[in-house]
Amino acid sequence: MRLVAPFPETPLLAARLGLLTGSPLQRAPVTYVSPCTKVQRFHTSAPLRALPAPIVWLVLKPLQKLLAIVLGRSIRKWWASLPPNRRELMRQATWQRRWQLAAGGAGLLLLLAIFFLTHLDEAPIVGRARLLVCSREEFLDLARQMSEVYMEMFKDSLISPDDPRHKVVETVVKLLVQKNQDVAEIATMPWNVHIVENSTINAFVLPNGAVFLFTGMLEAVADIHQLTFVLAHEMAHALIGHAAEKTSMSHVVDFLSFIFLTAIWLVCPRDSLAVLGQWIQSQLMQFMFDRPYSRKLELEADQVGLQLAAKICADVRAAPVFWKQMELLDQLTGKDIPEWLSTHPSHKNRANQLDRLVPQALKLRASCNCPALPAQDPLVVFSTSVHKLLEAQQEKQTQLLPLNQDSNPQLHFDLSQKAKKRSVQRSGVP
Repeated sequence: MRLVAPFPETPLLAARLGLLTGSPLQRAPVTYVSPCTKVQRFHTSAPLRALPAPIVWLVLKPLQKLLAIVLGRSIRKWWASLPPNRRELMRQATWQRRWQLAAGGAGLLLLLAIFFLTHLDEAPIVGRARLLVCSREEFLDLARQMSEVYMEMFKDSLISPDDPRHKVVETVVKLLVQKNQDVAEIATMPWNVHIVENSTINAFVLPNGAVFLFTGMLEAVADIHQLTFVLAHEMAHALIGHAAEKTSMSHVVDFLSFIFLTAIWLVCPRDSLAVLGQWIQSQLMQFMFDRPYSRKLELEADQVGLQLAAKICADVRAAPVFWKQMELLDQLTGKDIPEWLSTHPSHKNRANQLDRLVPQALKLRASCNCPALPAQDPLVVFSTSVHKLLEAQQEKQTQLLPLNQDSNPQLHFDLSQKAKKRSVQRSGVP
């Protein structure tokens, strides 16, 4: 099978992104018919509609915390102002009505359970159950407004659609859309590409299909296959609806936080202790729920993105190499932070997960009648290159340091023989 309508003649960009002759991603399709795809037209965004409900939640969120503080503190002050005999009477009255209060609490729990069950949704592609408070239409309205905000923010740094870099990214997005028509969400969503002239290594896709990619990301990827995976990963977030899911879960967390925060300001005898308790509660929510949940969604987008990239005949073996590169870059720049402090998984863990998923993605790629991949595994090439770099650095340090002093390379990179073993294991997969 052949893809027609070649990329624009851009020698420098082609060399940067590895657009070599024979690569299945070198050419942009005008029409392509196979069991894995249909033809889809590129859309533009729909006009802005009414004010979405999620904005109300965003406005009320800080007021919710303030209300919890005021409510808990007011009840504590009121209780402290009561005379001892009045407190004892209220304790007795509460005990006498304990069954009514228990029934009220059970009724509240029942209402919460009904609300939870009636707002369950099945996540597209992955098929897992999740909670969605806001409807898809309401969240798309919010996404359109966010898109306008970003367009205004980046209006002076957006590169022209005629720029070769823009055309390359747009072509890859078109390929991902056209070859994944079996995903219902990808066919119905409008996709728009915006390239921002900025050295930051970043890319994101809004829930309405607006793709924003910084030129720093184009410098970070080694070839077109890595760029394809990055775009597929970000599109996977939009297809699965991770933004709406995170927003819905944040409402649940905010509700629980309201209860805990009110209890903290009610129980703590002094405001200083209540402030300390509030800080501890917020940190526990962050590190025990918010950040682990965000890391889970990132790994899920990696998995789905790898599948999307496989169906457009990308070299899926390049995906773990990209995160190996990011890991090395962080070590060189001193920006490597522990995973538990981040909303994203560590580069090492992402590379390891993708490496485990590569054999399955290669089978999916082969089922789409894609041309055979080069025998040389990109991970082996990368590992060999870094190994030589470390050896050269160690040799240089050995020459500079006294003979009686041990020398260790500044970089600590896992370059065991696992990469070569995995390459041998993959060699049997077309």
